[in-house]
Parts: sequence; structure tokens; C-alpha cells
Amino acid sequence: MVAFSIPGPVLRGIVTSLPEAVSENRDLGAHFGEDAITKIIAATGIERRPVSDAHTVSQLGEVASRRLLDGLGWSADSVGLLIVVTQTPDYPLPSTACVLQNRLGVGNGALCLDIALGCSGYVYGLSVVSSLMQTAGISRALLVTGDMTTRMIDEDNRALKPLFGDAVSVTALEAGEAGIAFDLGSDGSGAPYLMSRTGGLAESGPPRLFMDGTQVMAFSLKQVAPSVARALIAAGEVIDAMDHVVLHQANALMLKTLGHKIKAREDQMVYAVRDYGNTSSASIPLAMCDRLSTGEPRLSDTTPLRLLLCGFGVGWSWSSAVWTTPSPDLIDIVRVP
Repeated sequence: MVAFSIPGPVLRGIVTSLPEAVSENRDLGAHFGEDAITKIIAATGIERRPVSDAHTVSQLGEVASRRLLDGLGWSADSVGLLIVVTQTPDYPLPSTACVLQNRLGVGNGALCLDIALGCSGYVYGLSVVSSLMQTAGISRALLVTGDMTTRMIDEDNRALKPLFGDAVSVTALEAGEAGIAFDLGSDGSGAPYLMSRTGGLAESGPPRLFMDGTQVMAFSLKQVAPSVARALIAAGEVIDAMDHVVLHQANALMLKTLGHKIKAREDQMVYAVRDYGNTSSASIPLAMCDRLSTGEPRLSDTTPLRLLLCGFGVGWSWSSAVWTTPSPDLIDIVRVP
């Protein structure tokens, strides 16, 4: 576990791209049984999810990136760093970041790389972006996070099919007066409980997701609260001072349980699982979009925004951040046919 505080980038905007197609969990009753689906919806709080059998991470990432660049008035060649966090890359190689760099027209001098992380990936990606911007003197960056998880789930998997959605979020970051503190950790002994054994070199075949929900809950209850506490200490903050507490959007029961455990007020907690489900590394920025959406660019508001972010899951891996930044100029959600 590593906790540290650094001068952070300013949040300029977030745009999340969602597939236009939506799967209503109620409709799964015809396949899995009405009573079973009713219980799953009641327990998880997930009523519908964006799904796609055609889009890639780079395609949705391109739509969100162009919306951000146009809305903020940024030229593509002003971006010096482009990081993609995903576990469903377009190709085994090259990196999805390089694919997206070319599509957007980001200059050849930009640093572009992928990070293979899931539910903790947004905060991990934010830590890498923040560190590189500071050490390399980069003024503007795009952090792209998301997965096409639904394509890893069998049609007959009643436990997982109602839970996951597809989404890609792009966050625009700029060097400026902001502060950010992180707590990062991992425990590879949890790998067997949330994984796809197939799809890599170890075992052939298409990727297929497996999750032991009991083990996931036990891990989350063990690691999230201490990680949040360490990030708050590193930032010199208390949770009561946070404007928004945005945890990985696994399901409503887990969010409520963890919110109580970290002693967050109900008005601080952000819930966005009802209409999106679990969208892996896109879940934290998508939840921020759902809570803060403006839909249109506006003049910069320098009022400090205090954010507590925490991702946790596959790996095991966890990550927390306390981020004080001016309010973003553009927050939006776009649907892609």
C-alpha cells in the first residue's frame, strides 16, 4: 500500500460515451424467471444497462474525446499525454491509446499507453497522469477509461448478465492549481475470484467473466474503508469536508454498505447504478457525469470542488483519491448509435 500527496492537475471536463442500445433488466425475466430478476433488481438497484455488441473502446473513446476537445476549445495537438485504462482493448497489440491517438490527430510527441486495470482503474490512471504531468511538464492530458464487459458474459449467466454495462469515459486534465492525494494497493491472491481465465495466452478461447460475489463483498469490506482513511490523512482532510463521495458503482447494496462504513453522509454519496449498472473503470467518471452534468460548456468556475474517489475490485486492486480542483467546464453524457 502506498499513500502520497502531490500537486495535482485541474479537472477541465468529463464526457462519457454510452452505446445507444439499452438492456432492461425486467426483460430478462422471460429468460431467467420473473421472481429471480425481481430479487436481483431489488438487491442491486440496477434496472437497465447500456450494452453493445459492436462498439470498441477506441470508438466510444473517440466520440467522447472529440466532444471534450471541441467543447473546451482544445486542439488535438495540445494534448501531451493520452492514457487508456481498459481490460477489453481493441487489439492484443497495438495499444488502444495509440489507435486513439491516430484517430484524434494527437501529435507524435505525446506519451500514449494502456493500463490493464478494471474497477480500480480510474483512480490508478489518475495517479499515473498526475505524476507524469508533474514530472514531464505536460500541460494537457486525456484519461480514457472503460470496458465492453457485456461481451465477456454468457447469455445464460444469470448472476452476471443483469449487473454489467458498457461505457467509456474521457477526462480532460490540465496543469494548474490543484491538490490530490492517493492511496493505492493490490493483492493478487484475489485473482481467482474475479477473472476471465480464457482470452489470454494461458488458456485459449474467448474471454468469459467469472465472479465470486461473496468474495468480492468480503474484499471490499476489508480494504475500502482503510484505503479511504489513508487517502484522507495524506490529503490532510476529513470526510465531512468532501462535496461528493464517488465509489466504484458495483451495486446499490455495496455502495450503501461502504458509505456507512466510511461514515459518509447520504447527501455526499453518489449513486448511478440504476441506469448504467457496473461499468468497470468508467463507473466513477460516469457517476460524476450523472451527478454534475452540465451538457454545455460554460465559463470556468474556480470554486473548489472536493472529491473523494475510490475504486476497488479485480486484482484484487484498490485505489482512493482526495482531489481538490476547480469545478469542471464541461460534463456530459452522449449516446452513440
